[in-house]
Amino acid sequence: MTGPMTMNRVIHAAVRRDLGRLASALPAAPDGDRARARQLQVAYANLHDQLKDHHEGEDRHVFPFLARVEGATELVGVMETEHQAMADALAGVRTAMDTYASTGSADDAHAAREAVVRANEVVERHLHHEENDLEPLMLPHLETPEWKAVEKQLRPASLTDSGRFMAWVQDGMPEAERAYLRSTIPAPVTFLLSRLAGRSYYRDVAPAWQPTR
Repeated sequence: MTGPMTMNRVIHAAVRRDLGRLASALPAAPDGDRARARQLQVAYANLHDQLKDHHEGEDRHVFPFLARVEGATELVGVMETEHQAMADALAGVRTAMDTYASTGSADDAHAAREAVVRANEVVERHLHHEENDLEPLMLPHLETPEWKAVEKQLRPASLTDSGRFMAWVQDGMPEAERAYLRSTIPAPVTFLLSRLAGRSYYRDVAPAWQPTR
């Protein structure tokens, strides 16, 4: 991945991380273990919701901003089409995960993993496209008042949502992304948001990614 670090890339890293985790966890789950299946279902639901919020924010605020940037109009149309393809692929994973959670069977875990692999291909194609083609058009505008207004619109709607997002994005965060986050948001703020406002993430989601015995 080339180009400067951005919050967009921080989020993308968390998406890639969780899709990889899920693809690894599903075949390792014991056959018939519905508790483990439900745990992975909850973890995927969190990923789905975080990515849905991210893309809805782009659709409502980022893409209209970029549509006014020279050279970006056609690309924005492509991005919107890719968002729909991602939404369809992720909905397929959600259906497969719901089925797996109801049975815990190895066959349904396998089917869910296949859905994850297919969705990952769609997601990765879009993330790569966005990072390499759209972000260069956006970078010159990041310090403008117009973009700062967009950033405000992208903030989570509540303190709880902010905390859950901050906990999710920092879970297993690589050092490059962590250094960027520290440079943009004071460490005490990220700590308080994630550990207090985001404590439901550590209770409900993070255990799914811990090593199983």
